[in-house]
Amino acid sequence: MSWNWNSHGLPFLPGYTFRDVTKSAFHRPQTLSYKNGYALPHRPTVGIGQDPLLSEQLIQQQINELSYETPDITYGSFEESLLQDFIPAHVALDKKVLRFYAYFEEDILYSPKEVYRVRPVVIYYYLEDDSMCIIEPMVENSGIPQGKRLKRQRLPKNERAEHYLWKDLNLGMDLEVYGVKYHITSCDAFTKEFMESEGMLLNDPETMPEDPYSKHRKIPQPYFITPSEFDRMHQFLTMDRKVLRFYALWDDADSLYGETKPVTIQYYLVDDTVEIREVHEPNSGRDPFPVLMRRQRLPKKVKPQSFPSCVLEISKDEVDEFYSPKDFQVGQTMKLLGRRFLLCDCDGFTKEYFQKNHPDLEMKPTELPKKADMPEERKKEIPPYNGFGSLEDSLQNCLSLIPEPPKKNILKMLENDHKVLRYSARLESQNPEDESRRFILSYFLSDDMISIFEKPTRNSGIIGGKFLEKTRIPKPGCTVENPEFYSPADFAIGATVEVFSHRFVLTNADHYVLMYLESNSSQIPSETLDSLRQKLVVGTANNQPGNEAAEPSS
Repeated sequence: MSWNWNSHGLPFLPGYTFRDVTKSAFHRPQTLSYKNGYALPHRPTVGIGQDPLLSEQLIQQQINELSYETPDITYGSFEESLLQDFIPAHVALDKKVLRFYAYFEEDILYSPKEVYRVRPVVIYYYLEDDSMCIIEPMVENSGIPQGKRLKRQRLPKNERAEHYLWKDLNLGMDLEVYGVKYHITSCDAFTKEFMESEGMLLNDPETMPEDPYSKHRKIPQPYFITPSEFDRMHQFLTMDRKVLRFYALWDDADSLYGETKPVTIQYYLVDDTVEIREVHEPNSGRDPFPVLMRRQRLPKKVKPQSFPSCVLEISKDEVDEFYSPKDFQVGQTMKLLGRRFLLCDCDGFTKEYFQKNHPDLEMKPTELPKKADMPEERKKEIPPYNGFGSLEDSLQNCLSLIPEPPKKNILKMLENDHKVLRYSARLESQNPEDESRRFILSYFLSDDMISIFEKPTRNSGIIGGKFLEKTRIPKPGCTVENPEFYSPADFAIGATVEVFSHRFVLTNADHYVLMYLESNSSQIPSETLDSLRQKLVVGTANNQPGNEAAEPSS
């Protein structure tokens, strides 16, 4: 029976209730209030330090008293009733694996040399799900498919659908899986520590028995102290991948258009064959077929025959002697299949071989004759400008087969976009009709181009408008290959600008021109700035009504 005491000290027994005489409000407390159509927590006016949701706090306090207070007499203390945290096996035993070393014997049938073989394996036991896998280590040149024998799974223990557990494993025991007996010999340190922590005593480890076939392979085969000269197997085992390399010149001067060509003669010691390769050079004009003579044995002496032969090929029985390494002497000319070769030099391995096996032969390397001095490579000359298009576009046609547009200064174009310097100009001409013509010269700072616009004049007989498209104007006297274009530093008041055989004299400019040039005064000559100041500043101060405006208008 549970006991609980109310505020008056009376027992709260089943069937007995006590009414709180001090309680005056029996309504359900309201915890939310509505403001502007939204439900908000009700916050009554409280003092400093009090919780505004007092009704919620009281309700929660009553629930805690009824649900979490258990009598100590009946159920014991609350601390003792707390359960320990449960950790599942896949978390507690994750990545914890037991490793056992074992072997099994494989019977060899129909072999007079061996009866069985010992094949070592490694058994892995995964504690998280009691699964096992068996892997056989790979042995080089074993000729047996090795690797994973059994994939990870729960191995059956008997016919009652029981499976092997870690408690069933021990050293020195036989583990029978799918008809194969694996004898466990040892384990690693983690497995030994885990077994002992669980109260299991492991047997003494055993040594892995040696495979009789592997032991037989380690025993060297008997051989003679003096190897036979005709033992091809001995030559193959001792001379494999050993090649003598000679650098020679093929003298082909007797043939039509004959010349001397560098070649490489390779003598393979493993089977006494010879191969001749032509040294291919880039841009030599020859087809890249480097093999001049395929790898073969070259006959040196042929048996004399009393009758002519109608077969070009020579069999081994018709040859008395083949070429050997001692026949290749550096510094001498030898004839191979009717071709003359001058042996000039050899590589380091060939020199060591001759010093060790044929010390009586003299090696006299000769320098390869140098080719005649080739004429210096002609410098690529850019053809002269033909006048079509811009100079940069025409240059791109000479630099690549598929021309690309010339690169522009993007940063300059962005910084000087819509910045234009405007000047008033008159045409300097011997024709008296051109004296009254007035022009506006615009210099675009973004791409250094110039355009000229002519002001229309009434009753002049000349139609005004665009006089020159936007283009870059070179200075007179410069070359086409290295042109020098006009810049704002050349535009002083009173200066003459020659534009494609037309001479313009600058008479006035915008006030923006003076502001821009003064901001970049380090790049502008002082004469240009003085002419602009004298024309614009002084001219503006002395400007009277009725005179021409100092600023050019478009």
